[in-house]
Amino acid sequence: MASERKEIIRMEEISKQFPGVTALDRVDFQIYEGQIHGIVGENGAGKSTLIKILTGALQPNSGNIFVDGKKVIISNPIIAQNLQIGAVYQDLTVAKDLTVAENFFLGQIPKNRFGFIDWKKMVQKTAAVLRELNIEVDPNMILEKLTAAQKEMVLIAKQYFKQYRVVIFDEPTALLTSKDTEELFRIIKKLKKEGVGIIYISHRIEEVFEICDTVTVLRDGKRITCIPISETDIDGLISRMVGRNIDDMYSIIHQHLNKEVLRVENLSKTGVFKNINFTVNHGEIFGLFGLVNSGTTKIARAIYGADRFDQGSIYVDSKNIRITSPSIAVANGIGFLPEDKKTEGLAVKLSVRHNINLSSYSNISRMGFVNGKLENQNARQQIKSLRIRTPSAEQIVINLSGGNQQKVVLAKWLVNQCKIFIFEEPTAGIDVGAKEEIYKILELLIKKGSAIVMISSYLPEIIGIADRITVVYEGTQMGTLSRNEFDEKRLLQLASGII
Repeated sequence: MASERKEIIRMEEISKQFPGVTALDRVDFQIYEGQIHGIVGENGAGKSTLIKILTGALQPNSGNIFVDGKKVIISNPIIAQNLQIGAVYQDLTVAKDLTVAENFFLGQIPKNRFGFIDWKKMVQKTAAVLRELNIEVDPNMILEKLTAAQKEMVLIAKQYFKQYRVVIFDEPTALLTSKDTEELFRIIKKLKKEGVGIIYISHRIEEVFEICDTVTVLRDGKRITCIPISETDIDGLISRMVGRNIDDMYSIIHQHLNKEVLRVENLSKTGVFKNINFTVNHGEIFGLFGLVNSGTTKIARAIYGADRFDQGSIYVDSKNIRITSPSIAVANGIGFLPEDKKTEGLAVKLSVRHNINLSSYSNISRMGFVNGKLENQNARQQIKSLRIRTPSAEQIVINLSGGNQQKVVLAKWLVNQCKIFIFEEPTAGIDVGAKEEIYKILELLIKKGSAIVMISSYLPEIIGIADRITVVYEGTQMGTLSRNEFDEKRLLQLASGII
């Protein structure tokens, strides 16, 4: 139990205000040796602000921080590091043009007796740490050439090498496969066994229950509770996070329209997928499910025209359409909401207004001049109807939460009057409250007769939302199940290639 462990850090009545916003309101937080302490809450709950204060990136307006019982002022990240507080962020903070070993020794490059860089020592020490953690990465590799998972493991190994007493993991599994996540948890548990205090932040509630000992819930900048994970369950935790009971997050009203809007016949691409066949009706949510590298994303990109395919046909409203580019797909009413919305779905440095109109400027322009009245009208209507939380239409998109960024991508296609929406991992990286809002938007779309093709690797989500699911394994279509046939075990068998 925490009371039997030695306290490393105590944060007392931490408050932080930004213009017009109270980000934290007298929040208490403790971390002990050998403890994995989860922090959960919706976007805007105050999680990131609390962590930024602990790592010296922000200063509190009031409150105190104690390390080993002594009051400290963490006025910058260097002081945090000197106090042996490290962090592994979702947006990996590495020097990508340097080697693994150079990243390990940044700021403390060893010299030999002649005053030259001791490259041999750097490589040997780095290799020893990687071996101890069973991380199969060459210390001489350039970071940029590693996979996202390998980069993350290297960053974790660096915290281990520096012997930090507290390590913060902020959405660490966002870019990892299931296998990589298992490896991450193995290393976290090793750190715990060695007495390191772990702070674990994740939108994936099931991970919190798998890895954490204790969980703190933040809501609207306040600490709602701090309890042992064994004393709650998923429903109880979600209720505390959102301030209301959620009996069934996936309780949307399904439509039963039989009019076909999209048909895919014998779609094939050599070495990627082959002979893919399915139809989607107006008012239907059609699921594409597969494990990592199954080919579901490639199939969706081919339908949208982002990737070429070798053979097969695509029909929209029974008309054979030769889709060779996204512009042709859009002209035929197909919109694509990619998982990586920041790089593929949005112009993050532009305003909400610009992004909402991004695919529709040809419709609201004449002779090269944009009709500003229509542009503003489009933005206002979508902000209101989708309940996009933004101070104004002029807010830069990168400053919005993940859930609201997803809504802006959707708004872009609604303005363009799409009738077929392809959603790739629609709720990845967004909190539970925002997920519920996205599901209600899907419900509204199908009520209006739109068709949705949804790719999701999260089984509870796709089972809860889809009307039918086609399962893909290594580019091969394994079968299509109707709603009354949905079974988690069966879906996983098909996704693993088991008939």
